[in-house]
Amino acid sequence: MTSPTRPRARAVGIPLPGTPGPLNAITDVPGIEVGTAELLSSRDPKLATRGIQVQTGVTAILPRGRDPVPRPVWAGQFSLNGNGEMTGAHWVRDGGWLAGPIMISNSHAIGACHTAAVRWMIETYGATWEDNHLWAMPVVAETYDGVLNDINGLHVTEDLARRALDAARPGPVAEGNSGGGAGMICYEFKGGTGTASRAIDIDGQGFTLGALVQANHGLRPWLTVAGKRVGEAMTDHRIPGMSSERGSIIVILATDLPLLPGQLERLSRRAAIGIGRAGSPGGNNSGDIFLALSTANQMELPQFSGAWRQMSCLNDERLDPVYMAAVEAVDEAVLNALCAAQTVPLARPAAGLCHAIDTERLMGLLAG
Repeated sequence: MTSPTRPRARAVGIPLPGTPGPLNAITDVPGIEVGTAELLSSRDPKLATRGIQVQTGVTAILPRGRDPVPRPVWAGQFSLNGNGEMTGAHWVRDGGWLAGPIMISNSHAIGACHTAAVRWMIETYGATWEDNHLWAMPVVAETYDGVLNDINGLHVTEDLARRALDAARPGPVAEGNSGGGAGMICYEFKGGTGTASRAIDIDGQGFTLGALVQANHGLRPWLTVAGKRVGEAMTDHRIPGMSSERGSIIVILATDLPLLPGQLERLSRRAAIGIGRAGSPGGNNSGDIFLALSTANQMELPQFSGAWRQMSCLNDERLDPVYMAAVEAVDEAVLNALCAAQTVPLARPAAGLCHAIDTERLMGLLAG
């Protein structure tokens, strides 16, 4: 992964509340690793000579890195608007946990990513999977990149998804035109992958909450930054035919704070408030699907854990700062996706450009 070539939201000067972690990324949560892989006509001469616009990719999140022992992370899931897919969500809602990777790509890439994730789990967890009747149920989520990418060409393969898994590392996360965000549009500007984090103090103890988004949602007039409706004044270079929302956003929240599955489900709901800060109402054609996980309370899979469990958790009365951290981190992650992204050609219609947001103009509007 490489650092973004365009400044992030804070570096641009957008006034944002809260205290981020050192990287201001989901990887500030200890143990979380992120990898990205892209397939781009601009980089692949074979694709370029075929006259098609391919701009797509895969993002992989490893909640427990490459630990060869399969240990669950506790999780909760919420769908603000369900016009999309997140595999494994039924079990997260019922069981309250997940094991293995989380992957995000385009709408037609669910199968390839799921196969890659299952194979990765079988290989990584080795004998545990071979010697026991265990199933692999990875989380794979999607948003539609058919405006900028030849999505019906099914270019995302198991190999590309595996490249994202193999690239997963701690440290900075590539944003904008990276991973599954390569072909995504946000408020009719180039969008894609974005991340942010918040430091949280609970009773003198420090914790971290991080967010990663695949931002492919919103109409230009809705765009609101730092409380100002700037989209209404940025009417040039809109996407042709974009009269109603047809994108989506996936939000992954992660924390090292000990939370129960029910608390994590409630935390995942706050992602809706986070995306709402930038102006989205969660349009009818949008898949606004969120998942929150906690790496605390590490233990064996339930199949090997015996009859009783003991878990520590935060008192519900102390959740308000955690909710605020989630809202702030999600909002900033969306803005980071916008600020980091770069202008790309349209695929449908095959003329024109999807422009990156003009951050100088944006700051002028915020100052006005």
